[in-house]
Amino acid sequence: MSPAALHGVRIGLERGWIMFRHIITTADGIWNTVIWNGIPLGILIINRNEVVQGTDLSLAVVALPGFLGLMIAAAAIGPAYYLAAEREDGTVLRAKAVPHGILGYVTGVLTQASLETFLGIALILIPGFVLFPGLVVDDPLRWGIFVIVVVLGLLAVLPAGVVIGSLVRSPRVVGGLGFLVIGGMAVVSGILIPLQTLPGWVQVIGQVLPTYWIGVGMRFVFLPDAAAAIEIGQVWRLWEATAVLGLWALGGILVAPAVLRRMARRESGASVEASRQEALQRM
Repeated sequence: MSPAALHGVRIGLERGWIMFRHIITTADGIWNTVIWNGIPLGILIINRNEVVQGTDLSLAVVALPGFLGLMIAAAAIGPAYYLAAEREDGTVLRAKAVPHGILGYVTGVLTQASLETFLGIALILIPGFVLFPGLVVDDPLRWGIFVIVVVLGLLAVLPAGVVIGSLVRSPRVVGGLGFLVIGGMAVVSGILIPLQTLPGWVQVIGQVLPTYWIGVGMRFVFLPDAAAAIEIGQVWRLWEATAVLGLWALGGILVAPAVLRRMARRESGASVEASRQEALQRM
């Protein structure tokens, strides 16, 4: 990578940190963070006394790793939304005018999304250790696997967010579909309902998507070995999880830059003005 490109990445990292710091230091940002992370935590607290059939584990303990997996998968929505919104207001066009500006811009968006995900994980996991006894928290090897699952999961889903944001012009489309996508991923990821209890075609879809496999990795990390009984095949399929997430990451790394470059080439003052006019008409 050239020195100019490295400079663009460094600027992007700084931009991402500034955007994240704004979120955690403003009233609106703090409120939104508490609300969006408080909802899954509240669901877990409500179900903390429900026992999963065939185990001595509470539903909250079994579901918490799945919620973490869903949170990582949902990180793709942030870059998709910002790319669509800031193409509409001309931010992406201005970045295009600077050498390696698009690289810096996307680096900033991905940095912000990653930091928000790390914060969300901490806000659910730390109270979970206190409120939900039964989580495995004293195995250094599992914590190492936790880091690998988080990093590989983000690499698998964030490029998809870049692709969506590059193809969809309206942030309202991203926002509306985002809720539907999160709901769909929750159903097929085995968070509240074990995947093997769902119809066969749902199981196939679930095992193609990265959400389920991030959940498998998280359950291996935080649940006792006996909990493998509730998994498909009654074993922890970590190699399969690594392979699926790796394929998603590889595909994203190959596809996202090409789609991003195509989008950047098409950005112009005329396209930004057309987007503004469409937004005004909708208002």
